[in-house]
Amino acid sequence: MEIWSAQQVMDAVNSGKKLRLIDVREPYEFAEGHIPEAELIPLGQVPTALNNLGKEETIVVICRSGARSMRAAQFLASHGYANVINMQGGMLSWKGKVAH
Repeated sequence: MEIWSAQQVMDAVNSGKKLRLIDVREPYEFAEGHIPEAELIPLGQVPTALNNLGKEETIVVICRSGARSMRAAQFLASHGYANVINMQGGMLSWKGKVAH
């Protein structure tokens, strides 16, 4: 598992790097604003979503401040996901485009 800053994630997204952005916040938080390329999988649903995540994908996990995403990233790493990145600081640190 790696930890990237929001700037590193933004740079990777802007460069066209193939990333799967997973936002683990609750639906109401996601609706308030999220990274346009992100998909919502609330933290409590991550265990049941494992079958929909490829173990070889590069997965960036995002939340509000970085705590929930760290838990989700650690969970994924412990289940054999090799390329998991926690976005440090979460959406509070994101300076890029936001979708609603």
